[in-house]
Parts: sequence; C-alpha cells; structure tokens
Amino acid sequence: MTTTTTKAEAGAEPAARETVLDARGVTMRFGGLTAVRDVNLTVNSGEIVGLIGPNGAGKTTFFNCLTGLYVPTEGEVRYKGQVLPPKSFKVTAAGIARTFQNIRLFNNMTVLENVLVGRHTRTKEGLWSALLRGPGFKRAEAASEKRAMELLEFVGLAEKAQHLSKNLPYGEQRKLEIARALASDPGLILLDEPTAGMNPQETRAAEELIFAIRDMGIAVLVIEHDMRFIFNLCDRVAVLVQGQKLIEGDSQTVQGDERVIAAYLGEPIDETPKAEALAAETPEAEAPAAETDADEAPEAEAPADEADEAEAPADDEAPDEAPAADGTPAEDDTPADAADAAKDAAPGKENDA
Repeated sequence: MTTTTTKAEAGAEPAARETVLDARGVTMRFGGLTAVRDVNLTVNSGEIVGLIGPNGAGKTTFFNCLTGLYVPTEGEVRYKGQVLPPKSFKVTAAGIARTFQNIRLFNNMTVLENVLVGRHTRTKEGLWSALLRGPGFKRAEAASEKRAMELLEFVGLAEKAQHLSKNLPYGEQRKLEIARALASDPGLILLDEPTAGMNPQETRAAEELIFAIRDMGIAVLVIEHDMRFIFNLCDRVAVLVQGQKLIEGDSQTVQGDERVIAAYLGEPIDETPKAEALAAETPEAEAPAAETDADEAPEAEAPADEADEAEAPADDEAPDEAPAADGTPAEDDTPADAADAAKDAAPGKENDA
C-alpha cells in the first residue's frame, strides 16, 4: 500500500464523520507551571490527526489528560459525546487506547501474554470464574487467545508469539505495544512517538501499519517529531507551542506557517536596524576624530616654529664670528684704535719739547 493510494482512498470517503474525541479548553497546571493551556482538539472517525511541537511543548501532558493519567485542571474531554471519567482504566474501557513514548512492555512475559493483558477490559469473567476455571472461563480465554493471535498476525509477530518480549528487536517491540493497545478494541488509539529510534525501513513499515489501523475504522491521534512522516501520514496536524495550540490545518497550511517555522528553527535575525544604527553612529564617531586631528595639527606645528626661531640667532651670530676668525678688524673697532694712537702720540711730543 502506498501513501498516494491511501490518501486517494481517504479523499473518497464521505466528509461527514462522527466526532470520536472532543477536547474542550483542556488546561493542566502543576503548581505555578501551566503545562497545557486552553487546548481544543477534535478527532473524527476514520481520521489520522497529528500533534507536533518542540520538546517541552506539552504534547505528552496533553495525551495524559486525554487518557485519564492526569485530571485536567480545567476543561473536559469527551469520547463520542460522553465525558470521560478521570481514571485511566475507565478511559480504556470507554474505547481509548494508547502507547507510550518509552516502551512499556512486560519483559518477562511472552509476546502473546502481553497482548492478552490488553484484553482484560473486554472480558467479563471475574475472580471466582478465574479461580474455578469453569467452562465459561475457558471459552472466554480461548476467544481472547484467538483475538490476540489475529492482532499478532496483523502486526507481523504471529511467528514470535511464544518469544519473551524482551528478546524482540526494538522495532518489533513497538509493533507489540501497538498490538496490545488494539487488543482492547478501541475506537481511538493515541500513539506517542511510534517511530522514535527507528531506521527508515522501520518507519515506513510503521506508516503502513497506521494506515491499516485507520482502514479498520479506528481513529488515530499521533505525536511525532519526524516531520516527513507526520505530514505524509496525517489528514490534519495541530501544533502545540509552550502548552498552547498555535495552528491546526492540513499539511501544506502548517508547513507554510511562519510561526511554526519560528517555533522549530527560531526567529530570523533582522540585520537592517543594526546596520542603520551603525551607519548613524559612524559620522558621529568620525567628527570627534577630525576635531582631534585639527587640534593636534597646530600643536605639532608650534615646535617646528620654535625650532626655526632657535636656528635664526645661530644664523645671525655666524657672520659676526667669521671676520674674527680671519683676523680682519671690524669696522666698528677702527675709530677706537685711532683715538688710542693719538693719545699715545701727544705725550711723546710734549717730552720732546
């Protein structure tokens, strides 16, 4: 059976379907922490609905509220119009079965015995019948074993009915858990990450198995992180983010929603405001730098002027010292020497007279 053929067959079914699950305003609080907030979700008969969201979005908590493991703080859960009792075994008896994210099998029981455990809600034999093991009990036990073997044949484990469940490969343990859930003859089955840890071949086999369950008239609500698997499988997909339903619709609508992309990949960083801020800061940063250069320029020229002034006297003194070095009398000194010679000559004449 291919995915394309299965979806075509699904499209040929009548649009009007019975509402199997109707969750209204489901809220779950743990003290001050709100794990699930006002979630509404419906699942119709013969329909496969996916529930996706990042880790910690509240998906498994929501499952636990649906199946009676948790009593919702607010809201209600209805199965075929009847409000479900807040007890897990009563929810199973009403017609809702589930598997768990972590496999929960009875490891030391055989494959057949694990499936028979799921039949307990459909047998009417009580304690005394079990102790006395009368004809009624034996007929009920034979009917249960027949149904269990049919389910093992359905999931492909009939040949391993007497094997211990702990000896099965991982993928087959997943199948066994689904068979046990189907043993209670549910109208709705909840699958919590049924392909976690599987390789592509096992994932494809699980997809075909879920389609086959849908073809039996059983509605399916599935949690999964494998987006390719979930979008190929489901008629509708709901997205939980931080305990709230973000969007619900078909695969194309959900895949194209920007909020879903942001929830998984994060919001894109807008570089435009940052670039504009840097552009605005650049001229302001350059202006003080230019003023600083302008202030430093005169200071740098001032020592140069002082150096020129210091050199100027040296240049003036050089011509005065040069004649003295040559032994040539300066013009200013000539009249003084003549006067001294005249004075010396005058006393000499007086003595001669």
